[in-house]
Amino acid sequence: MNTVLSYAGAALAELSGCFAFWAWLRLGRSAWWTVPGIVSLMVFALLLTRTDAVFAGRAYAAYGGVYIAASLCWLWGVEQIPPDRWDVLGAALCFVGAALILWGPRPLA
Repeated sequence: MNTVLSYAGAALAELSGCFAFWAWLRLGRSAWWTVPGIVSLMVFALLLTRTDAVFAGRAYAAYGGVYIAASLCWLWGVEQIPPDRWDVLGAALCFVGAALILWGPRPLA
């Protein structure tokens, strides 16, 4: 459960941080938006290191599926655009892939 919460928090922090830069560069908001954006991205990096994965590459790969699903939640919740069936199907496939990467059986060696 700790890994799931770490990934969920990391996704929220990464999305918030990246959106701050999006708002500045694409939506014409003040450059000051980048200050909380940088803090959010630092929180993202910190949370990603709190997963139970032994290897960084595996933690990052599994996180990718969570990030995709969280991005579609962001699309719907923040940008008010509901995901279509292809978005949902693609996210579900990625989420299953992330679970396999993270919790798939591995040799003990």
